[in-house]
Amino acid sequence: MRRLIENNAVTLFVVVVVMFMIIPIPPQLLDILLVLNLSLSVIILVITMNISEALEFSIFPSLLLITTLFRLGMNVSSTRLILSNGGYAGEVIDAFSQLITAGNVVIGFIIFVIIVLVQLIVITRGAERVAEVAARFTLDAMPGKQMAIDADLNTGIIDEQEARLRRSKIQRESDFYGAMDGATKIVKGDSTMSIILTAVNLIGGVVIGMVMGGQDFSTVLQVYSRATVGDGLVSQLPALMISTATGMIVTRSVSEGSLGEDMRSQFLSQPTAIIVAGGAMIFLGILPHTPHVSLFIVGTALAVAGTLLFRRARAQEATEAAEEASPEEAAEEVPTAADYYKDISNVYSLLTVEPIEMEVGYSLIPLVDERSGGKLINRIVIFRRQYAQEMGFVIPTVRLHDGSMLGTNQYIIYIKGEEVARGEILMDYYLALEPSNPVKDIDGIETVEPAYGIPARWILPENKEMAEIYGYTVIDPLSVMLTHLSETIRQHAYELLSRSETIQLVENLKKTSPELVEEVCPGIVSYALLEKVLRNLLMEGVPIRDLGTILETLVDALGNTRDPDTLTESVRGALSRTITRQFCENGQLRAITLDGEVERRIVASLTRNERGIYLAMGPELIQPLISQLAEHIRKFQELGQNPVLLTSQVIRVYLSRLLSQYFPNLYVLSFTEIVGTVQIQSIGNITMQASEEKRTVGA
Repeated sequence: MRRLIENNAVTLFVVVVVMFMIIPIPPQLLDILLVLNLSLSVIILVITMNISEALEFSIFPSLLLITTLFRLGMNVSSTRLILSNGGYAGEVIDAFSQLITAGNVVIGFIIFVIIVLVQLIVITRGAERVAEVAARFTLDAMPGKQMAIDADLNTGIIDEQEARLRRSKIQRESDFYGAMDGATKIVKGDSTMSIILTAVNLIGGVVIGMVMGGQDFSTVLQVYSRATVGDGLVSQLPALMISTATGMIVTRSVSEGSLGEDMRSQFLSQPTAIIVAGGAMIFLGILPHTPHVSLFIVGTALAVAGTLLFRRARAQEATEAAEEASPEEAAEEVPTAADYYKDISNVYSLLTVEPIEMEVGYSLIPLVDERSGGKLINRIVIFRRQYAQEMGFVIPTVRLHDGSMLGTNQYIIYIKGEEVARGEILMDYYLALEPSNPVKDIDGIETVEPAYGIPARWILPENKEMAEIYGYTVIDPLSVMLTHLSETIRQHAYELLSRSETIQLVENLKKTSPELVEEVCPGIVSYALLEKVLRNLLMEGVPIRDLGTILETLVDALGNTRDPDTLTESVRGALSRTITRQFCENGQLRAITLDGEVERRIVASLTRNERGIYLAMGPELIQPLISQLAEHIRKFQELGQNPVLLTSQVIRVYLSRLLSQYFPNLYVLSFTEIVGTVQIQSIGNITMQASEEKRTVGA
């Protein structure tokens, strides 16, 4: 029973409020309800001033309707009491009447009219306009925000759960501001209704007092006008606070904390403005015919307060500077280069090669420096975690440093000391990736996205929302740099797998499968052989998370061969579900296939020498193969998918190495690596007939 009442408390409250409009209530109960209404409005106003964003008080539109209904119910009940009890509607209304009118009904009525007009013309109209604009812009910005979330998800900045939460927040914001746009109309109607009820109380009281009570006009006007003003003020004070709260909550979009925190931090951070204002007041106090005492008091207080704040800011800066060592002290503590390298052991430190390095230009340092708010390091940590979960390999630490020889907007990525990629970004711009069919072109500096080579434009921040509306995917400079770095690491992950890392992976497996590790490593499967197989897998983007299955497969295959390439093909077959999952979509795999005649000629091109097996294909076979593949790969690009070529297991590894020189993003799979439940859809077929036709046309 208790849970039933708690779950339906609001429903019961609304029903009771509606009943108040029909059933008469005694003055004592009305007093309690009026005080409750006043208290509730104060609570709502304080809450709206202490939230940092509107969604923290998402029930406000519904609460606004309920409080308005409650207030109107009280107005109806008080009107009934005023007209039926000779102008008496309880102690609260009578006390407010005495407090405001001070024995003069005209003064009280004027104050009441002023409060109503302030609420109706100033606060309510302003809140209504802000809510309308906020609802419109929130709705217009939804597609762009959704695309930004998808871009962050695709680059690995956020995971699926975080993306789901962000999408939900965007939808809630749109619904909230749409509801607030309608809720402000309720506030406006409430103010209008207050004026109507006041007129009804006054006119109805005069009619009842003179016609039915037989009183003279002056007595009736004195009694009913005082009760009317008191009733109007009791209802309008909570209405004014609710209207103010409405304006507060729709203007919280640019806030970073509560209203009090923001005002304190932003006002106190500008002591110069306070000092200037104090000086202006003192200057006005010097002029003749001005209130000298008031101006001097206020001006002196402002000048003193601004001076104290200025001194405190200077003292804080001096303290921060003192915490950092001076250049002279640092020079005394750090030995010269000649003295340092006198110790031969220090020379060996020069021989160290970092696995991954990133060198940035001067203007990009704020993205890296955490003291300046740079978030690149945190984003790299997030990428390392996601890559480990996805691929089963922990990438080494990325060494970041500035490059004096670089352009201010340039950066270079090194793998084992050698440059593998470089890019250039503009700090004060956003990168807008061009869609296939943009709604409209947008002004910007034409460029190419460094990670995927997509045509793009550097656009100004004020054009960001418009670009998203036109269908562009807009990315901030930090995400551009991180995406390029992450894709470069993915391409060169096999180079980063060292012997020590291989041993570390095996030791980690020992925690869950100690018997398997003790039996296999390093007695049956040496660390050197395991490292070669794992490198082959990473080279073609195959995850090595299931290290237990990899070791078991190697043990079974070692009875037939010790060739790393052949062993890798056996492992790939054991990891068929993992490989299929990477390229399968909705139970369907789109791929390019080889004609039987083409496969036979490729098999015939296999040649063995002392270093192993390789493909010795002539130009008459390679050129048509490359030409047809290029045509079919364009179809994959239109679909937004990675191109896949299906072959037999015999030639897969050799054909993959050959084609990687021409198509780095092409994945070559064998039929044995695809699980039987997947439906294969051929995007194109490489045939010898097409090759012969092209040669004939060329002749």
